[in-house]
Amino acid sequence: QVQVVESGGGYVQPGGSLRLSCEASGSISSIYGAIWYRQAHGKERERVASITSGGDTNYADSVKGRFTISGDNARKTVILQMNSLKPEDTAIYYCYANLGQYMRWGQGTQVTVSS
Repeated sequence: QVQVVESGGGYVQPGGSLRLSCEASGSISSIYGAIWYRQAHGKERERVASITSGGDTNYADSVKGRFTISGDNARKTVILQMNSLKPEDTAIYYCYANLGQYMRWGQGTQVTVSS
């Protein structure tokens, strides 16, 4: 079964950091790109960051300079490093991955930023 699973969410104080992982499993050879989205309670899903198979990245204005997306093809994983977290970053974070012949959503991981 081809799937992606997010991990690394949790509770952190403002100014803290978290590292989210999006790991693919099943009969696939690599992740060819991915997009991280987030959805806060009562709000629409928002695109946060993306990476292509060539390593090109793109970020929402709200996270530029604080978040970094990167890929590890050997581990079939895409990482979202989140620094200088703010309360408004609180949301469920989802990974949408390009696995070649498959596109897959993960189940989401909760990030809560609060003092």
